[in-house]
Amino acid sequence: MNEEMSRRTLLKGGGAAIAGLSALQVAGPAHAFPGGPDDEVMPWLDQPPEPPFPDTRFLKWEDLDSYLTPPEKFFIVSHYNNPALDPAAWRLDIGGLVARPQSLSLADLMARPRHEVTFTLECSGDHGYPFVIGAIGNARWAGTPLAPLLERAGIAREGAEVVFWGADSGPVTIRDNSGVVRSHPGEPPSPLPTDIDLSITERFARSMSLEDALNDHNLLCYEMNGVALPREHGFPLRLIAPGWYGVANVKWLTRIEVIDQRYAGRFMARDYVTIRERTRDGQTEWTFNTVKHDRLKSAPAKVTRRHGRYRVMGAAWGAPIAEVEVQIDDGPWMTATLDDRHHRSGRSSRHKGFAWRFWTLPWGRPAAGEHTIRSRAFDVHGNVQPAPDDAYLASRVTFWENNGQIARRVRIP
Repeated sequence: MNEEMSRRTLLKGGGAAIAGLSALQVAGPAHAFPGGPDDEVMPWLDQPPEPPFPDTRFLKWEDLDSYLTPPEKFFIVSHYNNPALDPAAWRLDIGGLVARPQSLSLADLMARPRHEVTFTLECSGDHGYPFVIGAIGNARWAGTPLAPLLERAGIAREGAEVVFWGADSGPVTIRDNSGVVRSHPGEPPSPLPTDIDLSITERFARSMSLEDALNDHNLLCYEMNGVALPREHGFPLRLIAPGWYGVANVKWLTRIEVIDQRYAGRFMARDYVTIRERTRDGQTEWTFNTVKHDRLKSAPAKVTRRHGRYRVMGAAWGAPIAEVEVQIDDGPWMTATLDDRHHRSGRSSRHKGFAWRFWTLPWGRPAAGEHTIRSRAFDVHGNVQPAPDDAYLASRVTFWENNGQIARRVRIP
């Protein structure tokens, strides 16, 4: 037992015991976006087209007016159905390679220690297509930490990966897999390797390494901005993994399973995979990487006018933000002012960086006509948000994980 406890401690990177962890509180009250009621918003000229996907909702940047995004305005991306689960009958099962499988009710989870984290959730496809430029929202999530429940279940020595299963499911056709020898159980297998389209009903699932799953910040979340988790956001329970793209934050969570190998479901191995082309030693290579952690990013939100003077406002996220610069047309980069109302120096630094930071830049009285506004963020480690023609970004042939600098166009009358 002592050996297993030491292994768990090593995986978590040491630190305080679970019982002594402080609440993951990041932000203060939901103050309004910088500005005032007298500000006139100048509409962007480059409005996105309507998304072709059903059951989606995106942020309209000009409407951004609060630090916390109300649940009814929070972006929605649905892959399968939107299940309606009975909280009285619902259970969360924790099983697989564990010594003590668990079956927990919502009341069981709510009776455990309650922690909070303010986390800006972004879809990894945000800014990947012209119609997806607002797949982002910021909320204060509340629930109970995941790590103590995994510890209590007693992870077996061979446990290496943790799979999070949602209740949502849908039809999937798997093509271009020469290992498939039959379409349905009970059918005779093909005598030769062949390409058979396999049509199945697949449940939504994502996984992370055991080390990642034991991160102290991960929450089994049942509350959003002080109210019960809404159905469209995963009621009665979802995973909140601060610092990970939205797809990893599994909604309608019903089962957590510890396994001894990598999980390779649709949303790990076939979809949400960034494919890049690169050249090594004069030869072309293709790389395939599962979407995981957030990337440093910023975006202009809106341009406002008051008494004839203009101001540019925006947000930055994806890492602990140190600075934001703004470029207008082809002019010099100018340092914006970061809003520190939600970034208090008294907080532990390890709890910062999960939520966006607002920024503003006075623009004075610009010349009439069309202008282009671009921003770039810097994190506390000196990393900078890449230019849109950055070679690493340009090597992508998929639309995931586009954190290049974002330019918006506005007309000054």
